Amino acid sequence: MKTLTVANLKANFSDVLNDVKKGEKVIIEYGKKREKLAVIIPYKEYNKTKRKVGILKGKASFEAGPDFKMTDEELLSL
Repeated sequence: MKTLTVANLKANFSDVLNDVKKGEKVIIEYGKKREKLAVIIPYKEYNKTKRKVGILKGKASFEAGPDFKMTDEELLSL
């Protein structure tokens, strides 16, 4: 995994994109303290994570009161 400053990223952007196309991850550092700001990863890895359905089952609940009234159109326009 490469680590680049913003200035190096700007200067070598095409090369960095070619590396990302090949599957490499790139960390971007910012400022004098070189704070790690972001990671550029291949899109196929970005879309890989799947959310687990029902992760809060038994931990959270929701109930609407008996006086709650809303049409489907009102709900969809929120």
